[in-house]
Amino acid sequence: MITEQAAQFYARSAANHDRVYDKPERQDDLAAMLAHVAAAVQGHTVLELACGTGYWSAVMAASAERVVATDINPEMIAMARLRSLPGDKVSLRVADAFALPDDLGEFTAVFIGFWWSHIKREDQETFLAQLKARVGKDILLVLLDDAFVDGSSETVARTDLQGNTYQIRQAADGERFELTKNYPSDSALRKKLASAVREIKIVRLEYYWLLTCRLK
Repeated sequence: MITEQAAQFYARSAANHDRVYDKPERQDDLAAMLAHVAAAVQGHTVLELACGTGYWSAVMAASAERVVATDINPEMIAMARLRSLPGDKVSLRVADAFALPDDLGEFTAVFIGFWWSHIKREDQETFLAQLKARVGKDILLVLLDDAFVDGSSETVARTDLQGNTYQIRQAADGERFELTKNYPSDSALRKKLASAVREIKIVRLEYYWLLTCRLK
């Protein structure tokens, strides 16, 4: 499951979170992924997990039928509200992705941006089973996350016995946190997801990867 350390780090970093998208070397790849995400969710009713500041909520609002954007941190939801997202397209909720409330509605797609990498490898199958139980089968699943690039990505501090990698991140107040941050290869993604999904398609750029599939 997601650690308390990760939740605390992102709560304290909410105001500065979007700086991650400002790195000059990533702008071409970021522009490409903006287009890929908008195309993937076109016409869908989307459940967004770990929406953060609503950066990708705004992207999806332009093409999706509707977006319900959720995050475990009220601080992140507060930042998302500052975006003035279109009220007829986007609703924001505080919710734990591992314990989704029953009143969120029905969806045709689930979007997870830059959060899959924080789920420990040994917890991913359990998460997918819980997600399918909540949203149903044949739902489109869209995963967007980082690729590791030396000199641009944070240094990996350690690897545990399960193969999870960890980074040390510093919040705005100076406190340091150890966060799970995995960088799976295409083959590792296909192997991990094969029992839970079908129709896997992967777009991999230098700095980001995007995977689309359907829950079995």
